[in-house]
This record gives sequence, structure tokens and C-alpha cells, in this order.
Amino acid sequence: MRQRSALSASPADPSAEAWIAQIFLTRAERSGVVRRSIAGVDHEIRRGFFITEVRRRGFHLLETRNPSIVVCNRDPVEKLF
Repeated sequence: MRQRSALSASPADPSAEAWIAQIFLTRAERSGVVRRSIAGVDHEIRRGFFITEVRRRGFHLLETRNPSIVVCNRDPVEKLF
């Protein structure tokens, strides 16, 4: 289980907002999928803030051993296997 402090949302600050905007406005438009390392998310912004922003947009967030994968659409997602 992850540490509670890593999951808490941090207050929005200009650098966190800029990081989110760069991820979702530029990269997501190209492919519809964003991959970020969990450590990278924790380094740039708090994971809780990242989760809040993904949820606010209605996107889907998957976490594996290392990368976080965001499917940048609101359509249903089905895990096939």
C-alpha cells in the first residue's frame, strides 16, 4: 500500500498547473494516451493532485508496477486480459 502523504492532493500552484497543462493539452491530443512514471509524477506534483486532475477531466487512470497510464477520453474502458 502506498504512503498516505503521497496520495494527498497538494494545493494547486503555478508549476503544478503548468505541468498538468503540458501533459494533457499537448501530449494527450497527439495520441490520446499519456504515460508517466509514478516516481516522475511524485517528483513533479503530488500524486493526489494528478489523480484529482485525471478524475476532473473524466479520463481513466491505470497504474502498473511503474508507469501511470492515462486514457484521455471519457469512453468506457474494458480490460481484455
